Amino acid sequence: MSEQSPLEKAFVQLGVTTRNGHDESVHYGAVVGLARDGSIAFALGDPNTIVYPRSSTKPIQATAMVASGLDLPPRLLALVCASHDGSPMHLAAAREILATAGLTEDDLGNTKDYPLDDDAAADVLRGGGVKTKLQMNCSGKHSGMLATCVHNGWSHDESYLSESHPLQQRITQMVPELSGEDAAFIGIDGCGAPAHAMSLTALARVFRTVVMSDPTSAPGKVAHAMRSHPEMVGGPTRDITLLMQGVPGLLGKDGAEGVFAIAMPDGRAVALKIADGANRARPPMMKVALEALGIDTTRVDPKAFDSTIYGHGKPVGGVRITAKL
Repeated sequence: MSEQSPLEKAFVQLGVTTRNGHDESVHYGAVVGLARDGSIAFALGDPNTIVYPRSSTKPIQATAMVASGLDLPPRLLALVCASHDGSPMHLAAAREILATAGLTEDDLGNTKDYPLDDDAAADVLRGGGVKTKLQMNCSGKHSGMLATCVHNGWSHDESYLSESHPLQQRITQMVPELSGEDAAFIGIDGCGAPAHAMSLTALARVFRTVVMSDPTSAPGKVAHAMRSHPEMVGGPTRDITLLMQGVPGLLGKDGAEGVFAIAMPDGRAVALKIADGANRARPPMMKVALEALGIDTTRVDPKAFDSTIYGHGKPVGGVRITAKL
């Protein structure tokens, strides 16, 4: 008999996908919402379940970089926090970050990939292009890491990805500074950097801490950069960009494997994880969670919460949230 995952009891049903009026798939996950005072306002599933937030930890990493001397204008610092589309605008910004340290894209140590955006990837393929490190959606973060290493005189070869490197140690130290908890464990992210695991509640507290910080502090500078340049954090059609554009003051970041976290300057925050790692139920679940905290989403582009199901190119269904908050 196979051994059960420790996550087995952590998740509950959140939503259902329908096709032509009939249920097709069931989505499980966990969600936690924090009230203005930081207490847990609601939870679905286990709010203490340990997850890899994946790219939702980029504000932690960027805060550690700024605290270690990285000094970039907000537009470029926002890209350090990004899982960007790989558009020409994003690639140019990554090159700018590298240039501040006298580096080029050849110095990047992250994984090679095509642009995250389908249209940008198609443009590369039509032009006979290949996967590159610069196009990979984490190249802004890695550019910032390298620039931080150069500033501090730390090695900036591929050893900067090692958990024992001074930069990565500073990032690990930043986890409890922002979340109130040590990282539960550390793996390797898709881009090659260390991936810190933490509870969903800790992840929500990270965003709460960052968005409420003094604007002159390291986390405050990160919050300002992301909120003032949401187009750099994702892209013009991405849910995270549309959400920050539509809710004044909101700070948020998506992560791979169905993770999403947001916080408001008044202390309200949400973190969620879709159990199987798929993103389909993530946008509508976030909408329900935001509204449960009294956050106004009426000015958000509806595409931010869209999970339309298509049949032969036409809408035939969607995801309905079944969980009650």
